[in-house]
Amino acid sequence: SKDPMNSMSKTFASIVFLIGAVSTPASPSMADTFATKPIRVIVGFAPGGSADAVARVLQPKLAERLKQPLIIENRPGGGGTVATEVLVKSPPDGHVISYATMGALSVNQFLGKLNYDPLNDVAPLSVGAVFTNILVVNSQSDIKTLADYVRKGKVRNSNLHFGSAGIGTINHLAGEMLKLRAGLSGDHVSYRSGALAINDLLGGSLPSMFGSPVDVLAHIESGKLRAIATTGLKRHESLPNVPTVAESGYPGFEALNWSAFIAPKQTPIGTIRQLNLAIVAELSDPATVEQLKKMGLDAAPSTPEEAGAFIRREAAKWGDIVKQTGIKVD
Repeated sequence: SKDPMNSMSKTFASIVFLIGAVSTPASPSMADTFATKPIRVIVGFAPGGSADAVARVLQPKLAERLKQPLIIENRPGGGGTVATEVLVKSPPDGHVISYATMGALSVNQFLGKLNYDPLNDVAPLSVGAVFTNILVVNSQSDIKTLADYVRKGKVRNSNLHFGSAGIGTINHLAGEMLKLRAGLSGDHVSYRSGALAINDLLGGSLPSMFGSPVDVLAHIESGKLRAIATTGLKRHESLPNVPTVAESGYPGFEALNWSAFIAPKQTPIGTIRQLNLAIVAELSDPATVEQLKKMGLDAAPSTPEEAGAFIRREAAKWGDIVKQTGIKVD
């Protein structure tokens, strides 16, 4: 089997990957055997977030492919864990699936007790969309490169703090990973949302942040924020002149934000295959790829096996970071 992490990283150079692993093209007739009523897609966040937005981009054509209406059901709470709890207790017949974020699948189990086992109570269908984060500072800062950032951050009590949208979010974890790798002294500053952190970054009271492209690209383009490095293994398409952390002295450094389609564990393999083929076909559609790209996201279709391996590898990586840093939810 291909290494799903390496495959995932290639999405930044070539959006559609692993389609060759799906040998049969998805066709509407393939859905006839299981989809007999509307399919619920549970999303763990309120309308307007990136997970909800991706689900709604895919909704119309995915419904056509499966020959049933798709009903998006928002069940926010617990960083996506509430929705996953609902999913694992649902009938395993393919009529209830979830578009779940990395927190619910690969991070939150290390931050507190869950009422489900994210590695054993779900059946992965496909990775959905991924994006890298961007280390940004205020444009008035004297930090211009990652070397500058590390040099300043190594100074004891440097106050080179980094903000995030909350404990255990990818922008928090990316900062902690760099702090570990580079031996930095700055502290994490948790905000209730990424928007609040960016307001302080723009105002000059927060020194830095690993921001999502959706949140920071416009501010980089306007000259208010300066991009220092990106967190994928490939450079971000919108910022070809900004190096990755990995190429700036920290090989293998990768901090992706991602979501994946999952079903209840006991869903029949034939139903899983049919759902996977429909999802992969939709994520491979050029119009869908372009829509996601405009949102700062990269389509990342995969086989169920590759999705499962990716979720486990991400869990191992971030579980290790949580243990090394002692991150706890207040």
